[in-house]
Amino acid sequence: MSKSILLIIGGGIAAYKSLDLIRRAKDRGIETRTIITKAGTEFVTPMTVSALSGHKAHTDMFDLGSESEMGHIQLTRVVDLVVVAPATANLIAQAANGLAGDLASTSLLATDKQVLMAPAMNVRMWQHPATQRNVERLKQDGVHFIGPNDGAMACNEFGPGRMAEPLEILDTIEALICGSQPLKGKTALVTAGPTHEPLDPVRFLGNHSSGKQGFAIAAALAKAGADTTLISGPVSIPAPAGVKLVKVTTAREMLAASEAALPADIAVFCAAVADWRPQAVAAGKIKKTSELPPAITLTTNPDILATISRSAARPKLVIGFAAETESVVALATEKRLKKGCDWIVANDVSRGVFGADRNTVHLIRSDGSEAWPELDKNDIAERLVARIATTLETA
Repeated sequence: MSKSILLIIGGGIAAYKSLDLIRRAKDRGIETRTIITKAGTEFVTPMTVSALSGHKAHTDMFDLGSESEMGHIQLTRVVDLVVVAPATANLIAQAANGLAGDLASTSLLATDKQVLMAPAMNVRMWQHPATQRNVERLKQDGVHFIGPNDGAMACNEFGPGRMAEPLEILDTIEALICGSQPLKGKTALVTAGPTHEPLDPVRFLGNHSSGKQGFAIAAALAKAGADTTLISGPVSIPAPAGVKLVKVTTAREMLAASEAALPADIAVFCAAVADWRPQAVAAGKIKKTSELPPAITLTTNPDILATISRSAARPKLVIGFAAETESVVALATEKRLKKGCDWIVANDVSRGVFGADRNTVHLIRSDGSEAWPELDKNDIAERLVARIATTLETA
């Protein structure tokens, strides 16, 4: 069955990439209908877009020939997916706030199909709190995002803001419209967030992990069809759709929940588990009785990654995370061997990764390591799950 998309081309220099996207989509049997915003016509012409797509490039909300049949509604009904590329700051803001001032924004408000946005803008515009609020609101509404990537831009600045490359966008389009679920029938276990080890009823030992990366991985696994259990320490993130969430507090609780979730085909241990806990937990609040702090004796917490890696019910693929502040690849390589897991995803947490939306990681496997570019944590999750699917398919 043939598939089709509605491509909304926004007004940015990256609009030239939309021409290549149309051509490559056609090569893969995906039909493209188009809307070009008024600003978009300053960068690509309707004639060129029409020639590549084989359909009229729509620009005007009040094209009587189309509007006699409610064209702005019909355009979104006859396709499988709506793609916005480039998604400018203005288009993102209009969509996030439900505005409908032109054909592009009205179509976004009228569609009942999934929407994929490929942002492209100046780095400062992308990082502005207003843009980030708008993106977060759209994600909560179910809008998918690809990119932006890091790199040099036409404004002679460098950073996140470059539109994802056409092939990257096309891979995501195919995953969304073809309903590809390469992990259907598989079971997955993911741990996320910190653990809190109580000192007394008030205080605890913990860390700054937000749980964002683990939650993103669980969401990506579920989207790929895996029956996913997410075991999370104390965080404030809502559970991803289609994921079974198990809430825990301490490392021992997380280990018990992980063992209870077995057997599983895939285990991704992303949680920042406390290495130590107080040997004794005070029954009441520890009082300050002198200028000297109280002596606290620590004991070692169970090693969840090593325990599951050596379990009789060991998953087919066990992946750990390594948060390092120096010699990232060397220490992560050593950790993979010590823990007995298959892969380690390593990152440098000295760069303010905890709580951030983006990360730079290294994937460590038995056959070597590879450095990934700085990506949104959701994009890291999608890329990791794609690797997992390929590995299990060929195993």
